[in-house]
Amino acid sequence: MRIGIDAMGGDFAPKECVEAVLSEANTSDCDSHFFVFGEQSALKNYAADLDHPKITVVYTGESITMGEHATKAVASKKEASINVGMRYLAENMVDAFLGAGNTGAMMVSALYQVKTITGIERPALSSVLPQQSGVTGVLLDVGANSDVKPETLAKFAVLGSEYAKAVYGIKNPRVGLLNIGEEEEKGNILTKGAFPMLESQSGINFIGNVEGRHLFSDVVDVAVCDGFTGNVVVKTCEGFFYNLLKRGVEDDFLTNFNFEHYGGTPILGVKKPVIVGHGITKAKTFCNMIKLAQNVVNSNLIAKIEQSFSETTNNVTQSKTENI
Repeated sequence: MRIGIDAMGGDFAPKECVEAVLSEANTSDCDSHFFVFGEQSALKNYAADLDHPKITVVYTGESITMGEHATKAVASKKEASINVGMRYLAENMVDAFLGAGNTGAMMVSALYQVKTITGIERPALSSVLPQQSGVTGVLLDVGANSDVKPETLAKFAVLGSEYAKAVYGIKNPRVGLLNIGEEEEKGNILTKGAFPMLESQSGINFIGNVEGRHLFSDVVDVAVCDGFTGNVVVKTCEGFFYNLLKRGVEDDFLTNFNFEHYGGTPILGVKKPVIVGHGITKAKTFCNMIKLAQNVVNSNLIAKIEQSFSETTNNVTQSKTENI
């Protein structure tokens, strides 16, 4: 397996990224080859270490910083590490690409170069939903799309279901619409419009509306919402987690909210595996990002999503034909 990684992304680049790649490349059972993308000036101090049979260094002309406008930076910096890595992915020179840098730039570059799966206009970012039982659920979208249409949430449900099945091993994931009440008539224009679409969406196990209190209580496996709402949920949980740590609270369930255990999340809906990580990612988390990328590739997640949307399109076409 060929894994591309942006060495310039994150607050601790390139040191923590390089450390993680070396750690993974030196494991006895490593069956991956790593393509490390970054500026020569930044990687020169690691040249001797990166001279490794399982590592290929690809020097890039520049990089995209965390604070840059994503669309402008992707368009103007053609030889940035994110763009070059994504180009390798689009041209099948790597099997997956990951980075902990500018999330917006990762998303935009993936859209421009890798493209979306047929039937998907808006890719989504997900986050984990740790459950009391130990099962790991999925919340999406958590920031890629602040404003969406009801039909977009129905597509997020398919993306989340396939991800939960392929990566977390949930056979028939329960899909819930995140709302302010359980009753069908509750919510805003978006959720009221999305509810009937989710009810009729083929290929998912829709259980209705769920509230915030249900997210971690083994009620739902895949929760769908717009990116604005999802991002607020994730950032609130993140802040609560770190405040409890500062107070010395230790609990097995609480540790499941530590993003380091999961590494990152795939951009769900693009044609190739793209994994994005937190800006404060360190070596341990980069290692877990690599493992997630390997899992996404080995599980054939992209092919399963493509099949689901192909079947949905065929069902809709057949239904329209029968009604003529």
